[in-house]
Amino acid sequence: MEFLVRTENKLPPDTPDDIREDLRKAERERALELRAAGILKRLWRVPGRNATVGLYEAADPAELHDALVSLPMWRWMDVTVEALATHPQERTP
Repeated sequence: MEFLVRTENKLPPDTPDDIREDLRKAERERALELRAAGILKRLWRVPGRNATVGLYEAADPAELHDALVSLPMWRWMDVTVEALATHPQERTP
């Protein structure tokens, strides 16, 4: 299944810079692992916001949930997930 995942980072503004940087590095490392595993397919930044839009592929919603909660920033993220279905025009005859 494919999922469109929108996330916005809600890390408190008073978070010390060193902790913020450690979390950023850990987040990038975990995203690379999810990409290598074939779960994270694409990732876009949202200009002007601390937000992303990602295309994920997982066997089911539970596997996607496990991937998302494995992100180091998970507890500070506002997440919206949309399950995607193939449009009939995308199917080959």
